[in-house]
Amino acid sequence: MSGLPPTGDSITPSLIDVHSHFLPDWYVEEAVRGGFSTPDGMPAWPTWNADDHLRLMDDLGIGRSLLSLSTPGVSVVGPEDAPALAARVNDSAASVVARFPDRFGFLATLPLPDVVSASAEAHRALDILGASGVILQTHTHGTYLTDPGHDAVWAVLAERQVPVLLHPTSPPGWEATSLGLPRPMMEFFFDSARVVSALLLGGLLDRHPGLRLIVPHCGGVLPLLVSRVTTFQQGLRFLAPAGDPAVDATDVRDALGSLWWDLAGSPDEVAFGALAPHADRGRVVYGSDFCFTPEFAVRAQQDTLDRSWHTFCDSGSWRQVTGANAAELMG
Repeated sequence: MSGLPPTGDSITPSLIDVHSHFLPDWYVEEAVRGGFSTPDGMPAWPTWNADDHLRLMDDLGIGRSLLSLSTPGVSVVGPEDAPALAARVNDSAASVVARFPDRFGFLATLPLPDVVSASAEAHRALDILGASGVILQTHTHGTYLTDPGHDAVWAVLAERQVPVLLHPTSPPGWEATSLGLPRPMMEFFFDSARVVSALLLGGLLDRHPGLRLIVPHCGGVLPLLVSRVTTFQQGLRFLAPAGDPAVDATDVRDALGSLWWDLAGSPDEVAFGALAPHADRGRVVYGSDFCFTPEFAVRAQQDTLDRSWHTFCDSGSWRQVTGANAAELMG
């Protein structure tokens, strides 16, 4: 492999990609056997290998990437087979990191909604395999991360204070709501918004203040809904019975400042305009979404960041700021 590009104003090898995906051939075969031949409504599965990923990283000045398994995750098998699949995914990711320890880390897949198995796999992946954090889908087989039974897993992740990348997936009922369009186009953004809103309204960060939760895709549509969610929060506090978590949950606007945000997707002036009032500039990190975002689109995304960053942050380049932020997130 070629070395990293020289450090300069436009390219710096300290850039860390917290939202990038790997895709083993064997996993795709498993998914197709399970009936997932067009993942989340996309025409076909992308291809991935470590050498191509490293070449792209070299070209774009990305020093390190955190690999994770994207949607549909362990949903390609039944619940009884999910723990074994999650373990195989994590073993596979760890083997890539072992080959390129200076360039890759990985976020572990957990076999939710089996909380016992998920907690055990979190410990194994973090303590034995050396995972940098975890990735959690918004739901698995219709059981959302907002399910009260998941609190034990949140407790483990908060205690460890590791990065937790939230990742959307096709919501239940997508057959009616997607209108034949690929679900990543719009459905993903809404699924992220509903889960983050519900988690904050339910007081997740109050119960688990050590959580380092990363909201993907510049927040999707969540920043556009903050005023409405905040208004409803006031009504819920008035109507909820004593003891309901909604009564004492931190104001949503304040809680948003405790979240981390990745810039995968379309980080243009419109997205930054919506995100700016809510995101701490010290908690914004870079994400390419490669390999589900193809190489040409990753390059276009960086061009967009070059053009639009100043509308969001008036100090430092996006490479410098997000690189330093990601180092803090992982520290």
